[in-house]
Amino acid sequence: MTATISKTKKNLIDVARQLFAKKGVENTTMNDIAEASHRGRRTLYTYFSSKYDIYKAVIESELNVLYSKLDEVSKRDISADEKLILMAFTRLSAIKEVVTRNGNLRADFFRDIWQVENVRKEFDRKEIHYLETIIQDGCDKNIFHLKDARQTAEILHYAFKGLEVPTIRGAMKLDYNKKEDRDIISSILLKGLYTK
Repeated sequence: MTATISKTKKNLIDVARQLFAKKGVENTTMNDIAEASHRGRRTLYTYFSSKYDIYKAVIESELNVLYSKLDEVSKRDISADEKLILMAFTRLSAIKEVVTRNGNLRADFFRDIWQVENVRKEFDRKEIHYLETIIQDGCDKNIFHLKDARQTAEILHYAFKGLEVPTIRGAMKLDYNKKEDRDIISSILLKGLYTK
């Protein structure tokens, strides 16, 4: 029974995401979601108390897509410095992909940034943990020389977060497959701005 419930809920979230992407959150009703999912309003209200409750679930679902991509990078068998660079590119690419894929939801994402930020707290904690693990591994293997892996992870997390909006809007186009882009990120992340 639990598998059926989670499958139904997942379906409702996916249908809502598609409607939000097409029509926007404000222009989508609970009736629209119920009809498009071929479920009754009663079923919809069994899982969600309001449209904004389902909107929150959509955001969480999209963040889980990002989380799984970061999880993949964290498990790769590559050096900590390469992993950190790949993490930066993967994160920015994945967040742009999620927001772009969701059409009108993109406008809601920017308009409701504080609501999105509230939902993101768990994702942010996970990302900081990944970064800290990578940095600590680099320190343990003498790749990095830092005093505080946790604080460094938090700073990197917020730096990456600051790059999200310019990346989503297309003002900044970084490509992991371009050596010059990897070199720039590598220099900033691993060497800082000092000339030696």
